[in-house]
Amino acid sequence: MSEGATEPRKASPWPVFVAVGLAVAEIGVFLDGLYPLAVAGLLLFVGSVAGIVSEAGYVDRPWRLLGGLGVVLVAAGVLVVYSQVGTAFLDAFSTPDGVVFRGFAIAGAGVVAVAGGLAGAFVVDAGREPFAP
Repeated sequence: MSEGATEPRKASPWPVFVAVGLAVAEIGVFLDGLYPLAVAGLLLFVGSVAGIVSEAGYVDRPWRLLGGLGVVLVAAGVLVVYSQVGTAFLDAFSTPDGVVFRGFAIAGAGVVAVAGGLAGAFVVDAGREPFAP
């Protein structure tokens, strides 16, 4: 390269996955009956956010962030269910209310994200200290 020329920056694929994950999650959450699509979209979204933050260098490994975002999803899903049925969570399984099932889909995506974060920390990074700062 000539003097003064800088090396071209590489484009990151993560923003596309963040946008697609958010769009798929919205379609799945807001259209009745597409709950697996909601779970998949939310997982793609939180996984991509963890990946983009890791790639930017804000975190060393994405696993703790993925687990933390999963906990946020679980809390949001439980809050949605609670807003519809109150403290009667067992009765929520027998209600035909679509909002309750949306809350369960959000919480389910959170549970899978937490499991993925734990699996990544203990399986993928085996031999490393999983929760070292």
